[in-house]
Amino acid sequence: MTLKTGQFYIDGTWVDPVSPQMLPVLNPATEEPIAQIAMGSAVDVDAAVAAANRAFDSFAATTKAERLDLLAAIRAVYERRYDEMADVIRQELGAPASLCQRAQAAVGIGHLDGFVRALEAMAFEEINAEGDLILREPIGPCGLITPWNWPINQIALKVLPALAAGCTMVLKPSELTPLNALLYTEILHEAGVPPGVFNLVNGDGLNVGAAMSRHPDLAMISFTGSTRAGTAITQDSAATIKRVTLELGGKSPNIILDDADLEDAVKRGVRHCFQNTGQSCNAPTRMLVAASQYDRAMELAAEVAKATQVGDPAAEGRHIGPLVSQMQYDKVQALIETGIAEGATLLAGGPGRPEGMNRGYFVRPTVFGDVSNDMTIAREEIFGPVLAMIPYTDEEEAVRIANDTPYGLAAYIQSGDVDRALCVARRIRAGMVHVNGSDIAFGSPFGGYKLSGNGREGGACGIEDFCEIKAVSRPA
Repeated sequence: MTLKTGQFYIDGTWVDPVSPQMLPVLNPATEEPIAQIAMGSAVDVDAAVAAANRAFDSFAATTKAERLDLLAAIRAVYERRYDEMADVIRQELGAPASLCQRAQAAVGIGHLDGFVRALEAMAFEEINAEGDLILREPIGPCGLITPWNWPINQIALKVLPALAAGCTMVLKPSELTPLNALLYTEILHEAGVPPGVFNLVNGDGLNVGAAMSRHPDLAMISFTGSTRAGTAITQDSAATIKRVTLELGGKSPNIILDDADLEDAVKRGVRHCFQNTGQSCNAPTRMLVAASQYDRAMELAAEVAKATQVGDPAAEGRHIGPLVSQMQYDKVQALIETGIAEGATLLAGGPGRPEGMNRGYFVRPTVFGDVSNDMTIAREEIFGPVLAMIPYTDEEEAVRIANDTPYGLAAYIQSGDVDRALCVARRIRAGMVHVNGSDIAFGSPFGGYKLSGNGREGGACGIEDFCEIKAVSRPA
């Protein structure tokens, strides 16, 4: 596979950047470069936005049936190139091969199927109870800015609903994991996405992301990433009053109620926290346990952490890989040190690399006990395999602690009584609540409350985010 790393995709063709500047893409497991990508500028963004604007009228006029056919074509090409997608994500993100095969690459198909089901059922024209005609129309050319941690997941959650709604777009993927986006671009091209409908410009947030957010000819920005960056994008977009949808950070609680199977709940919760090396916005990073069961829960969590293998992403297995970058490694190390300094008890892991590793951004799976919810490790998103365990006295306190966070992306509840868990779920201020290890289905809304963002991705809600609503009155 030879990707066009030195070019951008604009108006259906690969083009050279206006002012070539190259950035190495590193393999996080080796710290060695695996590619050099071209970095764009505001001038490149202007060209991509112009192409999206030229293509908008004709693509917006396509029928639902035509867009369903296009999604089917994309699925067919993606399936054929599935193994390539899994492998390129492994190389640039450092996610283990097994995780890339069964999850990282798989979401590109799962989300597509969810959008197809939603699009098939969606009415773009209907008569409301008052007798007016209500139209859902594509909002216009859109800017899509995606992160590195689940790269094709977020690209699919933005590109596919934009296509389903009839929008054109410009994508800026993360400069840390741009290769999967280049491969996806080839998939879209081969599937027959019309020229100008999809455009890609690589670059950083300061130059390309900000130029997109400020651009007067983009009707919408859809962003996934940090809350800090989401704030900047919102401010940059304010002058042009464009729609901004944000999927941001999280500090998700995992409430283990006192009637749950403690051993199963704790072990499953620790493994989930460590999945993707903790680099998931919805990771259950605060484990809340009844005080009467807290000591045993800490023992169980420490056992799981100590048994968690850290290893080469190229190897098969359920081990975890490295963090994505030196910056991320330094951030996680600093927060582990902060947890120790603030008085939390280090039950497993700690600072530094795992034993025997002297290169790569590998970290030790870490569990802290004796954590209070006002500690830094309980307030800030760490984005590494670091779990904070917090005791509670009763269900009321568990709910209060769970909601005592500036975030509200996800929450997890474990109980021997599903009805009890559902009652607690209704009291949690989060966009998604998972009961007893269950997961939100493809096609259901993904998103959060508070500093975790606004808007929803996936299925019908995801398509609707790319639509404007028009009311048309008619004479009696």
